[in-house]
Amino acid sequence: MPRQVSAFSNPTVKLLRSLRDKKARRAEGLFLAEGLRILTEARDSGRLPEIIAFSAEGARHPLAAEVIAATEAAGGDAIETTADILSKMSGKDNPQMVIGAYRQPETSLGRIDRSKAPLWIAVQALRDPGNLGTILRTGDAVGAGGLILLDDCADPYSVEAVRASMGAIFTQDVAAAPWAEFLSWLRAGEGQLVGTSLKASQDYLEAEYQRPCFLLIGNEQQGLPADYEAECDLLVKIPMAGRADSLNAAMAAAVMAFTIEASWR
Repeated sequence: MPRQVSAFSNPTVKLLRSLRDKKARRAEGLFLAEGLRILTEARDSGRLPEIIAFSAEGARHPLAAEVIAATEAAGGDAIETTADILSKMSGKDNPQMVIGAYRQPETSLGRIDRSKAPLWIAVQALRDPGNLGTILRTGDAVGAGGLILLDDCADPYSVEAVRASMGAIFTQDVAAAPWAEFLSWLRAGEGQLVGTSLKASQDYLEAEYQRPCFLLIGNEQQGLPADYEAECDLLVKIPMAGRADSLNAAMAAAVMAFTIEASWR
C-alpha cells in the first residue's frame, strides 16, 4: 500500500526535491519525470520509477493507478502526498499530480548499438536543456536511435530537459563523451558524420545521406568548431531566405533529421 506523507521534512520528500539539482542527481543516480503522460510513456518503454509520488486526485486516474501498482509490484516506493508537497518537489506552482524518480542509465558510448537505427543525433556543447529535450523528442518522432552528447552539454536528465522531451528520454538511447573519444568510436565502425555549417556549399536538400548517419549539431551560439567541421564526411547548409542567418539548434536538428529520413524513402 502507498505511504501517506504530509511533512515537508520527510526524507523521501527531501530526496525528490533535491533531484532538481544536478549535483544531487549525480550523487543519487536518479532523475525526476513529471506528469501522467511521461510516466505512462516510461512504463510502455519498460521503465518504472524507483519512487512515485502522487496526490489522491492523481491516483484516481486509471493509468496512474496502473503505474502506481506496477511500481509497487516491482519493489518501488509509492507515496501519496499533498499538492503543496508535490509543488515543492517539482518547483512548479501548478505541479503535475504524479511525479516519478527514475534510475539514470549508464551513458558510455559502448552501450550504443549503431546498427539499431539508421539515424543518430549528436550535439556539441549544447547549453539549453529545453533544446536537448526537444531534440530527444525529434529523435523519437523520426525513428532515430538516440542522442550523443559531446563535450560539455546541458544535463539531459534535468527537469527542464525531461519535460521538453515529452517522454522521449525513455525511448532514446543517451550517451555522452568527449569529442576525441566519440570520433575514435565512430571511425571504428560504419557511419557517415554529417555536420551543418553556414560555411558549407552543399545544400541540405541535395546531399546524399548514408546509413547509419550521425547528424552533428553545434552549440547554440558558436556552431561547430572548425576542426570538428573538418572531420565531417559531409557538411551541409540550410539556406536562409530572410534576415536570420541560422535556425535555433533544436529546429535545425528537426529539419535535418526529417530531411535525412525522407531521402531514404
